This record gives sequence, C-alpha cells and structure tokens, in this order.
Amino acid sequence: MIRPKVFKVALVLLISIIISSCTRNSIEQTVNELPDQYVIVLGVAQDAGYPQAGCTKQCCLRYYNGEHEAQRVVSLGIVDQAVGKVWMIEATPDFKSQWHDLNEKAGLNKTAPDGIFLTHAHVGHYTGLMELGKEIMGAANVPVYGMPVMRSFLTENGPWSQLVSLGNIGLQKLAADSTIQLSPDISITPFLVPHRDEFSETVGYRIESGSKSIIFIPDIDKWSKWDRSIRELVASADVAFLDATFFRNGEIARDMSEVPHPFVEESMALFEDLPESGRTKVHFIHFNHTNPLIWSNKEQENVKNKGFNISKEGDIFELVN
Repeated sequence: MIRPKVFKVALVLLISIIISSCTRNSIEQTVNELPDQYVIVLGVAQDAGYPQAGCTKQCCLRYYNGEHEAQRVVSLGIVDQAVGKVWMIEATPDFKSQWHDLNEKAGLNKTAPDGIFLTHAHVGHYTGLMELGKEIMGAANVPVYGMPVMRSFLTENGPWSQLVSLGNIGLQKLAADSTIQLSPDISITPFLVPHRDEFSETVGYRIESGSKSIIFIPDIDKWSKWDRSIRELVASADVAFLDATFFRNGEIARDMSEVPHPFVEESMALFEDLPESGRTKVHFIHFNHTNPLIWSNKEQENVKNKGFNISKEGDIFELVN
C-alpha cells in the first residue's frame, strides 16, 4: 500500500519530469524549425531602454500601469547552425538576458558568443561588456570587434581596460568597408556613419549570406549628413534596420538638434515614393521611450499602413538563399 505522503512526492516528481520533458521538446522543436542561418532581433529600444529610469511621463506610466511590456536595448543576434556559432551586434545593458535568449534559441548551450560587434561608444551599445568580466562571467578571450578609436577607448579607459588586460575579451580590428567572413556562408561589413562621436567613431553593418543582405543602422545624425544615399542602400538590401529614435520633432522637452536623429516622419517622407517592395524592407528600430511606436497602437498602424515595418523582439530573418 502506497502511503499518501509518498504518493504525493512521487506525483510531484512525475509532474516535474513531464514539464521538463515538454519544455525541452518545445525548445528542440523551435530550434529544428528555424533556418540554418538567420538574424534575430534581441532588442529594439534606445540606449536607456523602455521604460527609462526617472521617467514619470505617461509614456513610461503605461508600462508601470501594466499596459505595455518593457523593451530591451537594441541588439541583433546572428546564428549559423551549420557551424554551431552565434554572434551579437552590440553589448547592451540587457546583455544578460539577450545572451541567454540567443543561446537558448540557437540551442547551442555556449558559455559566451563567438564574437561581439560594436557600433560605437554610447552607453547602450557597449556597457554590457561588463558582464564578461571577472566579477560576473569571467569569460575567456571573447572576440570583440571595434573600429580603431573604439578599441582605443576600451583599452585606455577603466573598467573596460581590465577586460582587455585580464583576457576576458580579445579586441579584434575592424576597418570601414572591409568584410569579415564569419563562417563559410555569412559575412559582415562595417561602414562609417555620421554621429555624435564623443568617444569613438560610429558604424552600421551589412550582414550578407548567399543572395541575402541585411543592413543595420541604429544610430545616425541625419540621412542628409551622410555621403551615401540611404535610398540606394535600402534598395540594395533585403532588410534595413534603420534609426527610429524619435518619431517627430518636439517629442522631448529639449533642443532636439543636440541629439540629432532622423525622425520617423522624415524617413517615411524620404521613402514614400518607393514601391511597396522597397518600403517593406525598412524595419524601424532603436526607439526612445517617448517614441509612440513603442506604446501607441494608432501610430504603429499608421506606419504599417504606409508600408513600413516596426521591429519587434524575436523577429527572425533567414539569411542563406
């Protein structure tokens, strides 16, 4: 005769095993259903995330009132299942959860990414490197790719210099318009963009695989300040993640010329005469907490109705074709 207490313990253990099995099967099924090579969106918010610290405005209260979910800082993951490698673009303040999600999604169970590509030295784009340090992960020589001034900034300024001196990260050289082959099927190319370069230069990236090409420009001052045509760049790509920090002028209570970015309204006007196939390539990303594309269904629908896309965490884009 089985005692009630023993039966209860056995039942709990059985349920735990079933739940664990279902969870593993679910993860395995997700991994198996994914393409071999892809890019995944790990975050969509501006450097401060959403909600922003110290914000008591209605935009952030929507989160605290339970109307909207938090949004992590902008980052992309690159996965090549065929060679069992993953890379990240940006090391954000949300690196901890973003790396966990990328690792789990890829089903690779790695201790650290196979490489991290940085765009520039503004706080939302590199400060997640601290997670690799001896106080936390104690990582070993994780490749971190940066432009010359970006590498000098990390080497010459603490606490980042300690990551270099202790071998937690291994700085890798980037050169503008010079392609790096990540795997037999995937390459990445940095290109300079005009931005507020107080501590480093700023780059965007082109990720290529087969006939697929993905552009990533989370930060730029204004399209008109660039010596390249953003319209031609969009036309040359399959997907273009473009700076959408602010939706319109006057969005924040300060002189917005001090923090120049292409307003979403400006970008839509610039691309409005493109065919639908061209407009759908544009995926707005890097939203400030004040940007209604985070929390306004009306503005979201307005942008979508004009043929553009709004980036969301978890979006996946197949690479090899």
